Amino acid sequence: MTGPRSAVVVNPAKVPDLDHLREIVGEGLAKAGWPEPKWYRTTPEDPGRGQARQAISDGAELVFACGGDGTVTSVVTALAGTDVALAVLPAGTGNLLAANLGLGTDPETGLEVALEGGRRRIDVGVIDDRCFVVMAGMGFDAQMLEDTSERAKKHLGWLAYVGGGAKHLLDRPMRARIRLDGGPPMPRRPKAVIVGNVGRLQGGVRLLSKAEPDDGKLNVAILSPGNLAHWAQLAWAVLRRQDRVPLMETYTASRVEIYSNRAQSRQLDGDLIAPGKAMKIHVRPRALLLCVPQPDSDPDLAYDARKVAERAEKNFE
Repeated sequence: MTGPRSAVVVNPAKVPDLDHLREIVGEGLAKAGWPEPKWYRTTPEDPGRGQARQAISDGAELVFACGGDGTVTSVVTALAGTDVALAVLPAGTGNLLAANLGLGTDPETGLEVALEGGRRRIDVGVIDDRCFVVMAGMGFDAQMLEDTSERAKKHLGWLAYVGGGAKHLLDRPMRARIRLDGGPPMPRRPKAVIVGNVGRLQGGVRLLSKAEPDDGKLNVAILSPGNLAHWAQLAWAVLRRQDRVPLMETYTASRVEIYSNRAQSRQLDGDLIAPGKAMKIHVRPRALLLCVPQPDSDPDLAYDARKVAERAEKNFE
């Protein structure tokens, strides 16, 4: 066996047939000449960070994350800053990173990407002691997640979020102050503030059209619709991928601070965290080694050798 040593951090609550998954992964790795992986189960007390750290200590060179968004962000937090690669085996209901990788919901596709795809170093966002790779949000997007049931997601997929979001379209906005890179506070009354490293939401909707996952910057979207007509305008512009979206301001920064007058719902990569009055986020450039599809596919995170070469040339200059 000449392939890298690997590990699987799996949330058994999100995988209906764990034995079948073991069979798929074991057979796929064996055909590629990789050793048998070690398996680590998450627990309610530890959704993946401790297991991923143990996998690193045990010599893993690549860690598969298999579970919902919470499992993936926990593994990301453990792997950030190391040379151990992350591969995603889609499971659960959200899978925001899997969507940006173009993996769908099939673990076999994630396995194929790990075996045959490329590797790309990408930025991660950091809030407190947790990392994210797609986006963090405060306000409406987190409220939408709160009011979308697991049962609805299981039966309807990403469309279930439409029902969860509809309940909050006319909620009163936040009173917020937003600081970018230590600049002066910007007072706003938004419905949501989203800080993204990659541009796509559930359902393939591209919210941040200029987001690059390895440019050392985070993209900030401030959404301020005031009524249903405003929401319709904003949604139509986003769906049509217009360069300028009404009622949405966009910025880039390496440090983002959001302060609200009252506790707000908050989320990281589709995983809810405790409500709070503030989010302080900074970027760790190129901190995560990620298994990504080959460039002939069209996900946001495909390996692009041309861009890598261009950045290397700029760094050399």
